[in-house]
Amino acid sequence: MKALFRFAGLVFLSFLLIPFPAVSQAPGAGRLRPPLDPQRVQDQDEMTWADYRPIPGRDWADPALKPERGFKLAVVAIDFSDQPFVITLPKGSDPFGNPQIDPIARVDVPRFYADFFTKPGTVNHGQTINGYWMEQSRGRFGITEVETFGPYRMPKPLWHYGLNEWGQNASTPDGSKPEGRMERDCDALWASDAGPDVPKKFDAVLRMYAGYDETGVWQEFGEMKFNNKEDIPPEWGNPNPAKPRWIPTRYVEWTSWLAGSRQWGLSSMRQGENSGTITHELGHFAFDLPDLNNNPYVKPYRRVAAGPWDMMDRGSFNGPGGPHRRWVVPPIQGAAMPAGLMVRNRLENKFITEAAFLKVSRRELAETGPVAAEVTARAVEPLPGTFTGLMVRLDGAEPFDRTPVDDPAANPLSPGKPNYACYTAEVVQRIGYDSFTPDNGVLIAKNKDGLRGQNGGPNGFNSYIWVIDAHPEDIGKVDYVKPDGRKIMRTVADYRQLNDALFHAGLDSGSACEWIDEPNRLHFYVVDLRKDKDGILVYTLAVRSLDGAGPTKRGIVIKAPTVVNVHGGEVPVVFELKNTGAAAETDAALHPMDARAFLDSDIYRLTASVEGKGWTVQLLNGLAAVKAGHSLSRTVYVAAGEGSSRSAIVTIRAVSESDATKSATAVVKVAR
Repeated sequence: MKALFRFAGLVFLSFLLIPFPAVSQAPGAGRLRPPLDPQRVQDQDEMTWADYRPIPGRDWADPALKPERGFKLAVVAIDFSDQPFVITLPKGSDPFGNPQIDPIARVDVPRFYADFFTKPGTVNHGQTINGYWMEQSRGRFGITEVETFGPYRMPKPLWHYGLNEWGQNASTPDGSKPEGRMERDCDALWASDAGPDVPKKFDAVLRMYAGYDETGVWQEFGEMKFNNKEDIPPEWGNPNPAKPRWIPTRYVEWTSWLAGSRQWGLSSMRQGENSGTITHELGHFAFDLPDLNNNPYVKPYRRVAAGPWDMMDRGSFNGPGGPHRRWVVPPIQGAAMPAGLMVRNRLENKFITEAAFLKVSRRELAETGPVAAEVTARAVEPLPGTFTGLMVRLDGAEPFDRTPVDDPAANPLSPGKPNYACYTAEVVQRIGYDSFTPDNGVLIAKNKDGLRGQNGGPNGFNSYIWVIDAHPEDIGKVDYVKPDGRKIMRTVADYRQLNDALFHAGLDSGSACEWIDEPNRLHFYVVDLRKDKDGILVYTLAVRSLDGAGPTKRGIVIKAPTVVNVHGGEVPVVFELKNTGAAAETDAALHPMDARAFLDSDIYRLTASVEGKGWTVQLLNGLAAVKAGHSLSRTVYVAAGEGSSRSAIVTIRAVSESDATKSATAVVKVAR
């Protein structure tokens, strides 16, 4: 499998989109200081509630906040003759090891779950579905009313409803053939109690049923718990001893009967007690957002679209303990803290407008030269003078997306049909609902204008967002360990392969600071970053065309001291870059927005080297963006090691990315 992945990855890198590694130090360079922006990937399995970081000065879960668009929710609770509410059982007493808290009386179950999902409290760690949507929409959308109904006892056992999918119909204990979904019987009980017109009073109905969603238990209590299907003991098997103890399930050949006899969520407002994906389902119900997720287990493997970075993909599984903790009742781990929405989905939901982007045209970038601007972390409103994201429309001559067609059956990293319409770049910071994303940094993606359409090839799926992976190689992580000790690796299609996808500023970050899409003639840069007084991340991002640099006059000079004395340890050598070019007059109508204020910068590639025995030099950032007529300070760190020469020569060089004939060099003598 790894050999296939490496081959496909090489094909992908050679002929599709080429990620450049972090700019290298010159020969002889060493590390004196930590990287400017180190990549720190935290795996989902290692996360706890201690990883949550609130948004400074804002509690979107506060019920006192009133959204612009309110949403009225009904919670209808149902149980079964063969499955009481897990939450009513003694702590840790059921076969799955639940509940995690002391029992709740049956009559109180509807209100318990309504409060769990909509009111901040101790059990839910202050996190609610209302808080999620308020945070993502900045107060435009939220859950304003919740009414509870039930509990009602369903007329048929749970397995009758759970064994009607994934080829499980033949696995009923009594040989009957399940028909229909549980909503029909649930709503009949509800109408009998509250009246036939009661659903019309609500924007959505959450049918909360006793027991588990199969989506959260099929693996953990199937192939993870048992070495093979023959090892399943009677207590996990079919109540009819004459029938197999295993049944088929969605992604793999088998799971235990007890796990597989549950209902799958199936994009409905129907949830078992372990389900934390109600927020995701509201994305379907309230905004008509489609799923982005793939099948991570079936061959030929197909890479995930957005992974942990968007709630409509497997980012819906974000939360303490990772995806293998989604069996917990109540759902306080696993999918308890879904990822924020990427800017493509926030734009679709009208949570932001295109005015929040620096929006430019690929065609016109060749006429105007590069753009550079600051982008604020997506969890908060953009700081003054910054944007929520950078957008580049793939316009010009057709085909708009010029990515070469490849074979997804041979290349698991293939994005499929080359029909993307624009690039976006946004900033992820681990605060608020993004606390349980795996990294801070810059998220680059291709996006489609439409929301639906398969990406082609075998095992295709809907992918209207396609994250660019800064590390397309196999992440090489264990998925789980079998009872006999065998380590099962994550497939190349596992969503956690994108845990290290973010781009970072500076040298030696462990990630990349730039991205070239050769076929689409674009070069993206992560130029720099800063933090405001509250610690909010702001990155300087830039993009240029590979087909032209525009009419701007280019020029660069470096001012640096001629001699610097080193008195033990390292010494900073501060130098100044001055853009001596002159911005040209540009038509405000060339780009989709008036981008003239962001067209007067040039991007420079910086290097530093040292000549002298035992001396070390370090440059933290190999890129700079400087406006025409303006200056920017940078620092080179220099140190003399034991047995070094009395002096050395440091050479600092800057070259324009727009015009490689424009460069500057400074020479500094360092002495001890």
